[in-house]
Amino acid sequence: MAHAPESRTMLRAAGLRVTRPRLIVMDVVENNPHADTETIFNAARRELPDISRQTVYDVLNALTAVGLARRIQPAGATARYESRVGDNHHHVVCRSCGTIADIDCAVGETPCLTASDDLGFDIDEAEVIYWGLCPDCVNTRTT
Repeated sequence: MAHAPESRTMLRAAGLRVTRPRLIVMDVVENNPHADTETIFNAARRELPDISRQTVYDVLNALTAVGLARRIQPAGATARYESRVGDNHHHVVCRSCGTIADIDCAVGETPCLTASDDLGFDIDEAEVIYWGLCPDCVNTRTT
């Protein structure tokens, strides 16, 4: 797997050392949006057979902490990771098969939704998860 040159630049700009495990995990997250840790670990291991599960967890935590990855966890699901960060998009989850897809911000600027009472908080992000059935599951039900 070729590592995007910008991955090195992004790691350095975030104050992280450039390491092979970090580059591999970044590539896996980029190429597998909404993947769980097991999927990320298995894909990373294909590229770097001696990478440990703990290293993958540590890299995911580091990438999330500096904003190079986003961790989402819909109710009742395992944590998922994506590289689409900084745009305050939302997600739609299929209740049947668990497919997750991105949905752009509903309206306006960040945050997309304005709380009726912010209770004194300086709100800078809104997280919305839409639930329903994906097109494949809808088709399966109707056939």
